[in-house]
Amino acid sequence: MTLEEAQQVVDEWIKTKGVRYFNELTNMAMLTEEVGELARIIARTYGEQSFKESDKNRDLGDEMADVLWVLICLANQTGVDLTEALKKNLEKKNSRDASRHKENEKLK
Repeated sequence: MTLEEAQQVVDEWIKTKGVRYFNELTNMAMLTEEVGELARIIARTYGEQSFKESDKNRDLGDEMADVLWVLICLANQTGVDLTEALKKNLEKKNSRDASRHKENEKLK
């Protein structure tokens, strides 16, 4: 699925099953909440924290998809074409950061 298709699928779901988009501030708060849930799983899987019983059945991919879902909602309701935004962002990174990381002594 492309980013464009994902934006269309989310929009269709919102319009047919979700009634309407939550407002932008609500979705921003929800995005923060979903990122926190993702961070919790990563901290317990790859970090030093141990799992709580309630976290043991969480799925990393599902948590990432939750983050992506809300990000797509925000893009849709603010008129951002994620495909174009990502292309522009990659262009910026390729020009600004073309050698930055290769020259970073901390990464050697």
